Amino acid sequence: MTALPSRWRDGLEQFAGAYPARFAIMVFASMNLLFAVLLMTPWATATGEPTPFVDAFFQAVSVVCVTGLTVVDMATHWSPFGNAVVMVGVQVGGIGVLTLASILGLTVARKLGLRQRLMAASDSNPSRVRKGVVKESQAIRLGEVGGLLRTVALSVAVFEAALIVLLLPRILLEGKPFLTALYEATYWSFMSFTNSGFVPTVEGLEPYATDPWFLGVMMVGVFIGSLGFPVYFVLLRHLGAPRQWSLHVKLTISVSLMLFFAGGLAYLVLEWGNADSWGTADFGQQVLHAFFLSTMARSGGFALEDLGLLHNSSLLVTDMLMFVGGGSASTAGGIKVTTLAILFLAAIAEARGRKSMEAFGRRIPSDVLRLAVSVTLWSATIVAGVTIVLLEITGAPLSFVLFDVISAFATVGLSTGFTQPGLEDPAKVILALTMFVGRIGSVTLAAALAASQTTQLFTRPEERPIVG
Repeated sequence: MTALPSRWRDGLEQFAGAYPARFAIMVFASMNLLFAVLLMTPWATATGEPTPFVDAFFQAVSVVCVTGLTVVDMATHWSPFGNAVVMVGVQVGGIGVLTLASILGLTVARKLGLRQRLMAASDSNPSRVRKGVVKESQAIRLGEVGGLLRTVALSVAVFEAALIVLLLPRILLEGKPFLTALYEATYWSFMSFTNSGFVPTVEGLEPYATDPWFLGVMMVGVFIGSLGFPVYFVLLRHLGAPRQWSLHVKLTISVSLMLFFAGGLAYLVLEWGNADSWGTADFGQQVLHAFFLSTMARSGGFALEDLGLLHNSSLLVTDMLMFVGGGSASTAGGIKVTTLAILFLAAIAEARGRKSMEAFGRRIPSDVLRLAVSVTLWSATIVAGVTIVLLEITGAPLSFVLFDVISAFATVGLSTGFTQPGLEDPAKVILALTMFVGRIGSVTLAAALAASQTTQLFTRPEERPIVG
């Protein structure tokens, strides 16, 4: 009897070593199904009646993929047990299944083997999910994985605890009992840092819609969560020495700040005078709402207004911000800010006639550009394909369908109203699979579809096609 589990374990380890990307997807898919089963049980609902499988599956994927799209009322549908499942799910999804497993292993065994280091490293760098040699000239090396895991555990605990402390007094001012306020503060904290976007109350953000303190804390939580654990790892080691920051950290922080300010200014201009949004409020509130949406559009998922009432130009800006997303190995989704940076650096290098891309005194190799182009192309193809299918199924307006598809793929959670309880079941399943693919990333998916990374031992004759 003991030989059978041993053979299963050996077979699983052999499969993980041979096909790391497929193993990662298998583990993540299993976690989504597990949470779907938990949310489908009668104990998870406030009424005691089981949630239909499609709705439970959709919500489980949205939770574990830290997206925030809903087809049920999150504030009233779930029981205390259901809410606990949701809060645990966003932590598992935000940290990363393989990273979390490695943290638990490090806690129990006090050390990490090579296989555990490789699994954890694959969460911090998608290039590692390919079988074969991986260059170590990157933000996190294998020898630093143990330190990264400790940074992940520490940063999650510290940042979320800080958010709870900052939010709790403001919620108490609403006159709510201490335990209720503590639960809501904890819920808001988890959802902001993990960039999930779920709300614990029926009124949502309405009581705080004009409160700079509450909204500001939420923005800080979402922004920090979107930077990524490799960034925290470097900052904790070299906080007072920016010259020692890696190129990844510099690109992530600089591009994130640029997108934050560019998005806020764009919303401020485009929604000026729009009485259906914030366009007729006083200038201070317009600035607050514009920059709040700029933060949330890149992955936060919280909304103060009905996004379906925004101007189409603002919806398009939101589409672009959602598609880009946040930092690599973060709780945010999208193609990542570093991917956008690489594409622009390549365009600048081409315009200046330079052979290589450069940033912050460093040269970026051409294989990084190839990966950035691949991520962008695959992501755009998936979004376009899913949008076409959903247009055929639902007949909804293109701007609304495209918005929610990008929101699902980039695991943002904002919605124009297309994603709602009355949505057709096939559309729910397709959106759930879109969230799943968006969370695992196009690099991991492509690596899983390929047998392995091979070395080409020959070079074909060169010929240049006409481009442009």
